[in-house]
Amino acid sequence: MKKTILAASLLAASLSANAAEKTEITIAGWGGNDVVVLNNLVKEVLADDFEKASLSVKYLAVEGDFSQFITNSLSAGTAPDAFYIDVVNANTLVNSGKVAANNDSLNNVSSSVIPSLNNAFTLNGKQYGIAKDFNTIALQYNKDIFDDAGVDYPTDQDSWEDLRKKLIAVKDALGDEVSGLCVMPDYARFAPFALATGWKPFNDQGMTVLDENFERAFNFYTGLVSEDKVGILASDFGHGWGGGCFGTEETAVAFEGNWISGYLRDKAPNLPYGTTLMPTDPKTGERGNLLFTVAWGVNSDGKNVEATQKAVEILTSKKAQEWVLDSGLALPSREALSNSDFFDVEDAESELAKQVFNGALEGNVEPFAFGDHGTAWMTPINEALNSVLLGQMTQKEAIKMAQAKYETLTAN
Repeated sequence: MKKTILAASLLAASLSANAAEKTEITIAGWGGNDVVVLNNLVKEVLADDFEKASLSVKYLAVEGDFSQFITNSLSAGTAPDAFYIDVVNANTLVNSGKVAANNDSLNNVSSSVIPSLNNAFTLNGKQYGIAKDFNTIALQYNKDIFDDAGVDYPTDQDSWEDLRKKLIAVKDALGDEVSGLCVMPDYARFAPFALATGWKPFNDQGMTVLDENFERAFNFYTGLVSEDKVGILASDFGHGWGGGCFGTEETAVAFEGNWISGYLRDKAPNLPYGTTLMPTDPKTGERGNLLFTVAWGVNSDGKNVEATQKAVEILTSKKAQEWVLDSGLALPSREALSNSDFFDVEDAESELAKQVFNGALEGNVEPFAFGDHGTAWMTPINEALNSVLLGQMTQKEAIKMAQAKYETLTAN
């Protein structure tokens, strides 16, 4: 009896010691849907992996402005051990000196990540963080509308001109019943066209130059409304984005990311749609696209930097990303998962996810990031687009206006 009591006491002491030896790691990200996702990932899917690594991981959900939270907490020395780095804020956070560069283990993980995602978090030759998931822009099309118009569906082989002709044919066949697309006066939807030409947001001197390539893309995009009459502003339909127009079957196509999937599932469950890659520039033959991505970054001032890097390694493991993908929650950053069985399912959502994933693999792909300027960098282009789409300026006038603003913005 005494031996049994002694053995039980030793076991309890051993378990207590093991629990005490665990390193506590706090990771922080957004609230909303991420709370359920990350808690399931940490407490269930990856529980054994964290246990083997002697890590106790807790997810801190931040409601509201996460960018402001992480900036303030890093400055105050109260930041969590690991945290989301939105690509649009990556430059600012890294330049603060509060984000640890990847160690050898994380650099090994990055070798399995889509190269363009690694580039998005590489500054001055060092990578900071591992992209956990991402989005790009793809083209969605309403099959019923194209069938009713007797027009071939958009395909991955289409150029801008091919798409333009198909939208004109749909409009000619169906008249006022439908528009070709809702054109958004924002850089996010326009950028794939500009980038396809070879234009870059910043030249080698760090300046923004709206050259003849930019102008060609700008004229095509705005011309869908002003000249071809196949595009209409989303606001004219009472919508704030192109997905709203598409979901209500008021347009034949939309330019959106994988985020449109849940919207269509809830608001238009019977809408038959397909998805293609963005069309190519007929002159260069190239595609363009934007990367909307978030990485797990490590607090360089944290008490357990090495343990935190191990936690990030587990959070971005193949096991973790396969679970996220199979759950239909996000697109994984690991390149090999392009061959996942998830993408082989023959339904609209899987096709959409596959094309958005492929959008990061081909053509001129740039991160949705603008150095120290942040999202304010987009304002001159957005204003130029809006002024033309509203008929307030000619295309040349709008570009000239935007260029003048960039000369002031990027000179400072």
